Amino acid sequence: MTDTEALSAALAPITAGRATARLEGARASIVLDVTGLAEATREELEADIRRVAGALPGVEEVRVLMTSERRTRRLIAVASGKGGVGKSTVAANLAIALQRKGRKVGLVDADIYGPSQPRLLGVEGVKPQARDKVLLPVETRFGVPMLSMGGLVAEGQAIAWRGPMAGGALGQMVDADWGETDLLVLDLPPGTGDVQLTMIQKHKPAGAVIVSTPQDLALIDATRAIDLFNKAGVPVIGLIENMSGYACPHCGEVSDPFGAGGAEAAAAKLGIPFLGRVPLEMAIRVASDAGEPPAAGNGPESEVFAGLAGQVDDWLGK
Repeated sequence: MTDTEALSAALAPITAGRATARLEGARASIVLDVTGLAEATREELEADIRRVAGALPGVEEVRVLMTSERRTRRLIAVASGKGGVGKSTVAANLAIALQRKGRKVGLVDADIYGPSQPRLLGVEGVKPQARDKVLLPVETRFGVPMLSMGGLVAEGQAIAWRGPMAGGALGQMVDADWGETDLLVLDLPPGTGDVQLTMIQKHKPAGAVIVSTPQDLALIDATRAIDLFNKAGVPVIGLIENMSGYACPHCGEVSDPFGAGGAEAAAAKLGIPFLGRVPLEMAIRVASDAGEPPAAGNGPESEVFAGLAGQVDDWLGK
């Protein structure tokens, strides 16, 4: 048995076929495939390799190179034509609802100038780490890893970046080490500017979900967002009407402060699917501010987002 064969045999029980090894003089070089392994597992495995290889006669130096196969993952953009329509809340809850349906979902807060996902997912102040200059997503309690500019800058700090810098930051988040994640939900900034164009051109989402209120002004801008994706050849999965109807908690009467049925009518006119309505509920606002997305619970609000996610899940197929 050669020295290299002896090294490989010693490492085989702990690497389970993930490593290739070579012994040259007193140096042991090991290439380890860490695709799909959690950070803690990677560190533990590397420590075991160094211990076992370093204990072999004549070995004075151990080098471990970690590699990871880039997984093919699909991107779903959640967009709106204007701000203030609850797009980020819908994106966070849609990601969690898709995860509960068995998808391996990650969430990218691509709303560079107004990142809100750290608050929505209860990870404010948690900064992402990096390995070999590649970002590692922040783990959340809901099984959906997340990256956001909100975790990379101090709270309240303005992000005064021009388009190319913002687009570059988005690229780093999309190209992060997402492990086993096979679906990324992108919470895009409102509008149809540089960040959206860069994302579409460089990362080509599989599809887009458009969020609007029933209000005519919001629907006019939502139509522009739909037109952007159509021109770029990105399929529009459908339109969601947010803040649709308010039920008085005292008398139960339903009123429509932003109008009613506008998004469904717009979807029919544009020839795209209408995915459903999210009511203007106090419970959704309170839970969101507390970092407890309703989709992670079991109440009626959770069922609303489960229904929306079911349609997106069907559209994605297997």
